[in-house]
Order: sequence, then C-alpha cells, then structure tokens
Amino acid sequence: MKTGVLTGINRSAWVLLVFGVIAVLFALSAFAWPARTAVSLAWAFGVMALAEGVISVIALFRKDTPIPKGWLALYALTSILFGGLAILNPVATAGVLLMFLAVWLIIAGIFRIVFAIRVRKEIDNEWMLAFSGVIAIVLGIVFIAYPGAGLVLVTIWIGLAALIYGALQIVAGWRLRRFTKRF
Repeated sequence: MKTGVLTGINRSAWVLLVFGVIAVLFALSAFAWPARTAVSLAWAFGVMALAEGVISVIALFRKDTPIPKGWLALYALTSILFGGLAILNPVATAGVLLMFLAVWLIIAGIFRIVFAIRVRKEIDNEWMLAFSGVIAIVLGIVFIAYPGAGLVLVTIWIGLAALIYGALQIVAGWRLRRFTKRF
C-alpha cells in the first residue's frame, strides 16, 4: 500500500513526464520552424502580458492590494499596451525584443572587456572574460545587422534549452516513477 508521500511523488512523476514531452515537442518545432516559433513566442508573451494587465486592473479595485495604486495602474497600462501590441503584431514584437537583446549584448560585452582589463592583475586567464565580451559584442552587432537570422538563431537556442530541459524532466519523471513502483 502506498503512503500519501509516495502517491504524491507518483503524481509528480507524470507531471514531469508531461512537461518534458511538451518541452521536447516545443524544441522540435523551434528547430523545424524557427521563424514561426519566434512569432508564436512573441504572441504568447503578449497573451501573458495582457492577462497580467487585466489582473492588475482588477487588483486596483481591491482594498488589500500591497502595491501603491499608482505603480499598479502604470504596470496594468503597460502590460495591456504591450500585450495588445504583441498579440496584434507579434512579428514586430519579436523584432523589438531581438533589438533589446542585441543592445544588451553589446553593453554586456563592453562591460566584460572593461572588467577583464580592470582585474587583469588579480586573476589568471582574464583574456577569456575579454574574449566573451568580444563575442557578445559581435553577436549583438550581427543581430542588429541581420535581424531575421538573429531571430532564427535565438529561437534555435531557446529550442536547444527546451530540449535539454525536456530531456531532464523526462528522465526525472521516469526515475520517480520507477522509485514509487518499488514500494
């Protein structure tokens, strides 16, 4: 007879397996149709932002809201605006998000190079830190110069992360399942 803990673990095993399979299927779609997947991701971000905005508007009318009403109203408005834009034009939203990523990569690369120069006397192999900065800058410039290719590349990276995540979830789910069958 299984205890409550083992029943809960068994149920969790199936959840892990389902999440893993969904993640692997998402990864396969990212590899097969990276541009469509990027647009779908932007659309999904829009749906989530719109939902957050609506929930925040509802929270504005509650008396026990711990966030100041002005900040909550600003958050609700920006969430609804971003969500609406992303739902109505996910291609543009994906492009804008890619540009933010590109600018961040360039700034992060400059920071890494400056940091490597500043700590070169205290650490060994500081060139690796500086080199990672150069790679980040080059990648940011490539994303700005070739946004379509950048969007595809980022989607493939996300797909690779989803594939690894999914595989780990499936393995964990099977291990938990086997563990509970012993009892």
